[in-house]
Amino acid sequence: MKHSLLVLTMLLLAACGGREPLQPAAGESMPVAPAMASAEPTTDDLLEPTTQQRPERVDEILRRSHEREDDPFDLPPPG
Repeated sequence: MKHSLLVLTMLLLAACGGREPLQPAAGESMPVAPAMASAEPTTDDLLEPTTQQRPERVDEILRRSHEREDDPFDLPPPG
């Protein structure tokens, strides 16, 4: 019973998505074009995240393992 209720709820939530393109609210207009832009941005342009909002990863992956060099400053604690 719980399983069928969960599946029904998921189907209802999946069916309520909008299928029309986004439009500004009634009486509102699209934002003005930025100062140096050649055209006004579309809704798809405004919804696409910029590189500042979703930066790319820059992690270096260790491709080959290698021996560490001796560290002359890795001394035991004074005791």
